[in-house]
Amino acid sequence: METTKATKGGAKGAGGRKGGDRKKSVTKSVKAGLQFPVGRIARFLKKGRYAQRTGTGAPVYLAAVLEYLAAEVLELAGNAARDNKKTRINPRHVQLAVRNDEELGKLLHGVTIASGGVLPNINPVLLPKKTKSAESEKTATKSPKSPKKA
Repeated sequence: METTKATKGGAKGAGGRKGGDRKKSVTKSVKAGLQFPVGRIARFLKKGRYAQRTGTGAPVYLAAVLEYLAAEVLELAGNAARDNKKTRINPRHVQLAVRNDEELGKLLHGVTIASGGVLPNINPVLLPKKTKSAESEKTATKSPKSPKKA
């Protein structure tokens, strides 16, 4: 009985690989344990020509930093939405979150958020002055303090 290569080793693809057996591809984001796309950021770093060469760790690090910043802003914006009794985050909530946080406010100092509005703020000079009659009413309504026990 004569055996041929096709029946002996099974059907082989190009380069000696078997055609049917393929490993499931694992993305760089999954390897790094991130949600942000490491491969896409790597592509943008290369296409942007920020440097002649890009290391393999650079897009992973950048993706991690961007993911952290996004999570921070979303958490604070979600808290602002909850404070306003809303279930959906809108640009106003993002604005309040960023401007009320010292570090994010410093980072995004020159950034304009569309439909964000401004922080509620009234200069103390513009507030109405306290009059003497209002002060005298306050002192008259207060009960005299009891003497301290010795």
